[in-house]
Amino acid sequence: MGKFIQEFKEFALKGNVMDMAVGIIIGGAFGKIVSSLVNDIIMPPIGLITGSSFEDAKVVLRAAEVDTTTGETLKEAITLNWGSFVQTTVDFFIIALCIFLLIKAMNSFRKKKEEEPAAPAPTPEDIELLREIRDELKRRG
Repeated sequence: MGKFIQEFKEFALKGNVMDMAVGIIIGGAFGKIVSSLVNDIIMPPIGLITGSSFEDAKVVLRAAEVDTTTGETLKEAITLNWGSFVQTTVDFFIIALCIFLLIKAMNSFRKKKEEEPAAPAPTPEDIELLREIRDELKRRG
């Protein structure tokens, strides 16, 4: 059991696992920010243009059955909540776009680093020796 715990500790404390955990936490917070952007900033003007809130947009497949004497609901309504689906789809596309732009920016930074010329590799000793021999022969020659 001790070996298992030691292996798990080594796995859990590796840099990649910690980076992944941080990424998941930040991703969750980022998802909430984008959802708020869609729900609170983007969709209300669209709802104003269309005349209704997308979140509440639905098609009633079966109306609720209510007992007329007691007012008690006998069967709940069955609805197709297409507005909620549209809102979630917009969330997805905005998150995907943001992630795409972030990765594109990161890749452009990497390319800049790769484009920087590397220091020339030192000339191997045998080539250096051959050059010295050539230069000496020219001098004598």
